[in-house]
Amino acid sequence: MNETGGSALIIVDVQLDFCPGGSLEVKEGDKIIPVINNISESFYKVVATQDWHPADHISFAKNHPGKELFSTVEIDGIEQTLWPEHCVQGSRGAEFHPDLNLNPVDLIIRKGNNKRIDSYSAFFENDHKTPTGLEYYLKGFNIKRIFVCGLATDYCVFYTAMDAQYLGFQTFVIEDASKGVDFPEGNIKASIEKMKKGGVRLIKSEDIKDFI
Repeated sequence: MNETGGSALIIVDVQLDFCPGGSLEVKEGDKIIPVINNISESFYKVVATQDWHPADHISFAKNHPGKELFSTVEIDGIEQTLWPEHCVQGSRGAEFHPDLNLNPVDLIIRKGNNKRIDSYSAFFENDHKTPTGLEYYLKGFNIKRIFVCGLATDYCVFYTAMDAQYLGFQTFVIEDASKGVDFPEGNIKASIEKMKKGGVRLIKSEDIKDFI
């Protein structure tokens, strides 16, 4: 439905650091790119998110001497997982994967650029209060249905989908156009169950035509 009031696709963080060989790679994360490229031109609006961290970002374990990778700390009242340095502003790892077709993309949302707070969702910082502006962009075009795909299923895809549903969009996650990290083990399954309970529908790319 290529008209106002139709559907939008959100492509989450298909960047080199999250693909094989990257500093925070998702196993076979690049395998979803042909699927995304095959569907992206079907939507009225397409948004791509891009993790865009300053080098001194609080999510990087290296910025917390004595703390181990993947441990958690509390910063300004928010629990934060400490990740390897990734998607640093202007770095090669922050670039979109070169195989991703960006031609259909109408808007790029850069997130995680405030050094004091991480941003998993395309809609809010991790305080769940500070907006990115994406909600207003989509509602300005009278978008009703949101389709989410990308990296990773159990983190940024999950939080984006849950926030989209919370904000009143009919929300779908495209399973074969998404990949997860499964950290900790079982996190993908748990995230999928939470999405289903929250009203998010999980579909395959071949079923998109039934909903847009």
